[in-house]
Amino acid sequence: MLTDLPNLLTLSRIAAIPLLVALVALRLPVADLVACILFSAAAITDYFDGKLARSRFQQSDLGRMLDPIADKLLVAATLMMLVGQDRLSALGLYPAIVIMLREILVSGLREYLAGIRVGLPVTRLAKWKTGFQMGALGTLLAGDSAAKVLHLSILPISTIGEAMLWVAAALTLVTGWDYLTAGLHHAAAPTRTGAAPKQPG
Repeated sequence: MLTDLPNLLTLSRIAAIPLLVALVALRLPVADLVACILFSAAAITDYFDGKLARSRFQQSDLGRMLDPIADKLLVAATLMMLVGQDRLSALGLYPAIVIMLREILVSGLREYLAGIRVGLPVTRLAKWKTGFQMGALGTLLAGDSAAKVLHLSILPISTIGEAMLWVAAALTLVTGWDYLTAGLHHAAAPTRTGAAPKQPG
């Protein structure tokens, strides 16, 4: 049900996006700090909604549909705001492009494979990718301006965030390739009427 706690946590990530966009648009140090906190809280719900769904036996098709949508909306909105507000360097734009393209690729693969009743499970490496990606975006949202608020201006927060974004982009390429080859494997396999759905190995 939509009102189950795991689904509410998922929906909270979507609900946080307009506020996040507004905070980044203010271009104020305090707003950047609050944006970082809000994004981090939203990212944490990605862990707990799945964990709660499994522990409470509240897994559902609705939740499986909403969860990746919420993640991709949150990441896409954050990346677009960072680029649009010149919060990324010229080099930092490239890992952002890689991440966005990978999200579109995996979404397309999942949609196609769902049509032939094949699942695309999340790998352990993909979870590491998500961790680095969320950590990088949260750090970039804080930026050097929020570091001044916390009297941490000695730390190159934006540089650290971009370095993490490059790591996330590298993991994105690896996991994206894994998902692509798995999708092509199933696309090339002969279909058998009434056959049980196969899972990528």
